[in-house]
Amino acid sequence: MKHLLKKFEIKRLIVVAITAFACVCMWGCSDRVEFKWSDGRGTPLIAGFIDDSLVVAYDCREWLETTETWSIGDGYSEESSCGHDRLLVYNYRVQEDGPRWTDSLTNKRGGYRWYQLTDSIFWRWEEKNMLLWKIGETAHEMKISRKNEGCSHSSKIERMHQWLDGTFIALGGNLSAGEDSCQYAVLDTISGTLTYKRLDKNLEWIKVCDDVRAWDDEVYCLLLDEKDGNSFVLKNEKDSIFAPMEKLFDGRFCGNMMELGVRVCSLTKDEIMCSDVKWTGNRELEFYRNDGTVIRLEY
Repeated sequence: MKHLLKKFEIKRLIVVAITAFACVCMWGCSDRVEFKWSDGRGTPLIAGFIDDSLVVAYDCREWLETTETWSIGDGYSEESSCGHDRLLVYNYRVQEDGPRWTDSLTNKRGGYRWYQLTDSIFWRWEEKNMLLWKIGETAHEMKISRKNEGCSHSSKIERMHQWLDGTFIALGGNLSAGEDSCQYAVLDTISGTLTYKRLDKNLEWIKVCDDVRAWDDEVYCLLLDEKDGNSFVLKNEKDSIFAPMEKLFDGRFCGNMMELGVRVCSLTKDEIMCSDVKWTGNRELEFYRNDGTVIRLEY
């Protein structure tokens, strides 16, 4: 009996030794993970406009992670994404060799679209929170708590603008959504609260707006006529402000500026003033002066 036990023990040790040797040959029987950043970056995209000469773009650096698994269910997998988010500030009125200012993050997960919050602050989602980045400063994360006020079925937020009482209006769904759907939200950056709401009687008129924001206590509504191009800005429901162009089919508010068709414009003393530089939109990096000069943002 002792002989059999000894023989069994020897066999067990041999199996363990073979397994150990195999593990050494296969990098320790653990997954082999390789991670590599790409040498270059993707093409920058336009995030917004600071004023009538400065534009902000963003890009990221792609990476690839491969995993070889040597346990049960041996296999190979790849995961790719983008990180090291970067903002770039350009003068879009003159041709220059590169951006006036640029900075990047050290994040691995990123590559999401950056949106404009104010003239110099940009934001994107960081899972359920917000990442805020002021030009010339370091980005920081703002914890967000959410609540519904008299509505349900909140929609994804895709743009925010300055609003009444120092808050920000958050838009993404349909301002005219019916039943109990939330039509918009209000972000309070002091408390870090995003409150989803339906329009009350005082604001019900903005449900027809394609974009909306406030300057001080005045509400400005952008109304786009995609069929005939008879678009204009409506102030406080009753005062109409027309753009200095015959037809206007699209537009949006960008911080303190406005993107109206192919023009970058400002709204000063209830008068819309537009730059002599055209932008084709689609977040491309080419601008066109009236004299035919093409300005390409170099990166």
